[in-house]
Amino acid sequence: MAECKNLELHIAMFPWFAVGHMTPFLHLSNEIAKRGHKITFILPKKAQIQLQHLNLHPNFITFHPLTIPHVDGLPLGAETASDISISLVHLLAIAMDRTREQVENIFRAKTPDIVFYDNAHWIPEIAKQLGIKSICYNVVSAASLAIAVVPARNVPKDRAITKEELKQLPVGYPSSTIVLRSHEVDSLSFISLPFGDGITFYDRVTTAMKESDVISIRTCQEMEGQLCDYMGNQFGKSVLLTGPVLPEPAKSPSKGMWATWLDGFEPGSMVFCAFGSQIILEKKQFQELLLGFELIGLPFLIALKPPMECATVEEALPNGFKERVKERGRVLGGWVEQPLILSHPSVGCFVSHCGFGSMWESLMSNCQIVLVPHLGDQILNTRLLVEEMKVAVEVEREDSGWFSRKSLSKAIKSVMDKDNEVGIMVKKNHAKWKDILASPNFMSGYMDKFVQNLQDLVLVNEKA
Repeated sequence: MAECKNLELHIAMFPWFAVGHMTPFLHLSNEIAKRGHKITFILPKKAQIQLQHLNLHPNFITFHPLTIPHVDGLPLGAETASDISISLVHLLAIAMDRTREQVENIFRAKTPDIVFYDNAHWIPEIAKQLGIKSICYNVVSAASLAIAVVPARNVPKDRAITKEELKQLPVGYPSSTIVLRSHEVDSLSFISLPFGDGITFYDRVTTAMKESDVISIRTCQEMEGQLCDYMGNQFGKSVLLTGPVLPEPAKSPSKGMWATWLDGFEPGSMVFCAFGSQIILEKKQFQELLLGFELIGLPFLIALKPPMECATVEEALPNGFKERVKERGRVLGGWVEQPLILSHPSVGCFVSHCGFGSMWESLMSNCQIVLVPHLGDQILNTRLLVEEMKVAVEVEREDSGWFSRKSLSKAIKSVMDKDNEVGIMVKKNHAKWKDILASPNFMSGYMDKFVQNLQDLVLVNEKA
């Protein structure tokens, strides 16, 4: 064991070209580097500038930028998912695949022991040739993997998957609560769409896991143990869990033009809303959401991208909205430091799309949680929090698939009203889960064990 603990690793990281993937890969890199191991982090040039400030161990973590080849149909200079609409991500996958030669040259020059990747399904082939162990690291929930991209899903090779086929749960799927409702199954239809040249999303992701030496998921046994076991059985592989891998909470107080404004409200009275970097609402949806916030009568801060066909959030505001809400509400169109806002004493409720990163941040906060999921994995994350853990409330949808201002305000009021039974229940359950996740050795324990497993993997390789 002593020999293993002293084994210094060199690990290469090659995440999918989206901030929501690169950031958790970098958080994981920081944790591994903190334990004395070297990281070569491969990413697009533009992303290096965006992520540089999150590299907490520059002596151990080296960024290695790639030149991203242009693909017809992508805007000039597009390098990450943030540069494009969701409809163009299949072209970004082609661009990533065309960096294969650059990535192989980096591996030959740097000779890492292990490579972590997610959507680059061709990595294991290169790794095997060079004697490198490959780990498919998934930064989405085990639930979204287990319901969508397991062999038991039986996605047809020669045609798109049908709605009826999507309604069927994969054989052996272990949960009856973390499921899609019949009107939501379309949110999974993307699995049989092209994701790269001549390959579907489903084939890419399942190949990435089938060909790996080990599958890893950014989750914990306490929350998704059964689903992780199911993944291991489906792929016949070890599944290593990293735990949530969250950065240290910010020590500095909130800064920015809105910080002083936030300070002016009662503790726990403010409602904060953010839907991540990729969700862009239709103008009607955007306005309905704002009118829902107006209805609650509480102070609020909303950080959303301008809706479709609008250059700024100001031009999309409902008539008279600004005059009516006055100083109690603000709508920002740019990026904000979400963890800092969530930790501000005046913020008492978080209205989120339940992306996996936001899910963890909400659980680690003291805020009540209200969820408005948009995409398939976000819906499953929502079911995990609402149906299984009972720590959050989901906003009810209309038949149209959107929600009304009344359903939004009703959900927010249910958790912000101190006497509401639902609000009392979710607050109590949330506090229990936060105590578990924030307990002194919870996250570090997961990471110590994870790094030990990596060292064992390399030692086995060397002995073989």
